Amino acid sequence: MKTELKMVCGFGDSVMKGVVVDSGNSNIDTVKYKISNMGFAARCCRNLGIKVENFARFGSTVEQGIKYVNRYADKIKESDYVIFEYGGNDCNYNWSDIANNPNGVHSPAVPLPNFVEYYSGLIDKVRSLGARPVLLSLPILDPEKFFRHLSKGLNSENILHWLNGSIMNLDRWHERYNMEIFRLGVTQRVPVIDITSVFLEKKNHADYLCEDGIHPNDEGHALIETAILEYLRKQKIVA
Repeated sequence: MKTELKMVCGFGDSVMKGVVVDSGNSNIDTVKYKISNMGFAARCCRNLGIKVENFARFGSTVEQGIKYVNRYADKIKESDYVIFEYGGNDCNYNWSDIANNPNGVHSPAVPLPNFVEYYSGLIDKVRSLGARPVLLSLPILDPEKFFRHLSKGLNSENILHWLNGSIMNLDRWHERYNMEIFRLGVTQRVPVIDITSVFLEKKNHADYLCEDGIHPNDEGHALIETAILEYLRKQKIVA
């Protein structure tokens, strides 16, 4: 695939890093993870024949992304684009605290107003360094799989109580952060590549997620790659 891109930097969480559940783990009570060479960033790198500096970190939030962007400012200056993929950890909660105190008030890792503020700051920083920022929307989550994963070893009834009796509230809260990413695209005039819809188009979309219900599996990463390449073609960034 022909492109004039020279280098791209990526910042985000484990989805950007290509982390998947290690299906070879024999202990069913403990989920272990590994970095797949079939992650979407690695796939795009091979397909486009470009250098991708992937600075994503497992468990990273947009607030932590500020540190990494500052650390790798020199690399950003050499890049055509900087791709951001944040939100999945930002909207997550301390489920152990919730299980122990289901009637308490709990906040996500990065509250929504802070999420917007920090993300806007990252966009401005990248622009000041001479690169073009691009945001990725969030992949879907599967509430049933995710609830089983997050409540493992905890009082699931207490967690469900805090969720007002519906595991679908996991998906709704996750989607609020996703909507803010699209709003940021409008308010900050920055491109947003929609990697959500390629999952929603599948009737069996949960099959494209790992058993934890939140990380795309290799097939899910292939969907993300498809969405990114389609965007690049439409924008005539690649031929």
